[in-house]
Amino acid sequence: MIPCIIICLISCTGLIGLVLMKPSVKIKQFTVSIYWLPAFLGAVALLASGLLPVGEAWSGLTASGDMNPIKILSLFLALTFLSVYLDELGFFRKLAFAMLKKAQGSQKKLFFFLYALVSILTVFTSNDVVVLTFTPFICCFCKEEDISPIPYLVAEFVAANTWSMALVIGNPTNIYLASTMGISFGEYLSNMWLPTLFAGLTALGVLYLLFRKQLSKEIQPLSKRAEIEDKGLLYIGIGHLGICVIFLAVSSYAQIPMWLIAVAFAFSLCVWTMVYSFVKQKIRSSEKLLGRSFKRAPWELIPFVLSMFIIVLSLQKYGVTDEIAKLFSGDCGSQIFTYGMASFLSANVVNNIPMSVLFGGVFHAASAMGALSEGAVYATVIGSNLGAYLTPVGALAGIMWTGLLKNHRVEFSFLSFVKYGAILAIPSLAAALLGLLIIL
Repeated sequence: MIPCIIICLISCTGLIGLVLMKPSVKIKQFTVSIYWLPAFLGAVALLASGLLPVGEAWSGLTASGDMNPIKILSLFLALTFLSVYLDELGFFRKLAFAMLKKAQGSQKKLFFFLYALVSILTVFTSNDVVVLTFTPFICCFCKEEDISPIPYLVAEFVAANTWSMALVIGNPTNIYLASTMGISFGEYLSNMWLPTLFAGLTALGVLYLLFRKQLSKEIQPLSKRAEIEDKGLLYIGIGHLGICVIFLAVSSYAQIPMWLIAVAFAFSLCVWTMVYSFVKQKIRSSEKLLGRSFKRAPWELIPFVLSMFIIVLSLQKYGVTDEIAKLFSGDCGSQIFTYGMASFLSANVVNNIPMSVLFGGVFHAASAMGALSEGAVYATVIGSNLGAYLTPVGALAGIMWTGLLKNHRVEFSFLSFVKYGAILAIPSLAAALLGLLIIL
């Protein structure tokens, strides 16, 4: 057990170090993420040393059922592709410009419109996609208007990592934790809508109190417009994403795996795009669109999640997850706050994706002991999303967000992140857990 724990701790320490110092490197004109390397090397060390036999690791990675990490990655990457495709066509930018025009020079209106738009888009796409899309836009707009981007950037980040709890597809951690326990799309929504609403409204109230003075300055009404690259392709993209979400909602009744639905719609989108481009004689431009969409998908999640899954398999093998499950035992009410706080804090030690993989193992150990409540699972989902508030280590979205701010020369230190994060996270987490307690 001890060698396994040591390798795990070294991997997590390396992960935190890279996230804080250098999560990516630039090779010529390409930026390559490297934050996953410590987890990968830790997994290799476990396999090479025989602490976890290769056969056991392979059996875990390819196991039948929803907990299979390959299926979970397929689901998330396919949904990300559908969303990025729309962004490449200018859909999100068009919505953002329409929002700016409606604000009519009022920063307060703009602030609330931005929070609402990011929240709605996050529910139906994912927090990572929204952060990647809106962060550069906010930085450029605020520079042009000569206003502080901080209120809008913090509001965007908080909204994206709060309303991502609403649907199972909003965050890869939701997908993993729900799949681990066999929770359907509809069952998840029925239990998470109230905690999400409580947390979202609480976060908005705290955000406004923090930034109300900075939002008093008037700005010039926006005269620019955003153009859609191809309206025909836009309708195809919106149709695929919308119908895919509907199919995911009824997947449990039709007994069709969610990952298969998402992959099928991603493949269908590619086929429809090529057919449309052939008819319109725009094959070259459509090939570029698909290429850009594939390129922007977070492919580094594959080695990261698979490596962390192998590390957690080793912790399960040596009984570490059993000990954690015993420590967290209790009734439903106490487990909601125990698992909620533990997952929230753990996400900021090892990142929310590895934390979710670890807690998936804890769920199975606790379930085998008869010591797992329904509330514990949903509380962990809440912690995995809101954990992104506290430090950049908390989530993939935080890693990407801070990197984008550096690229746009926006000063926002680690201490500033923690300061705003703590002020926002504590009441939002308490509100979400209270909402969960009420609905269960």
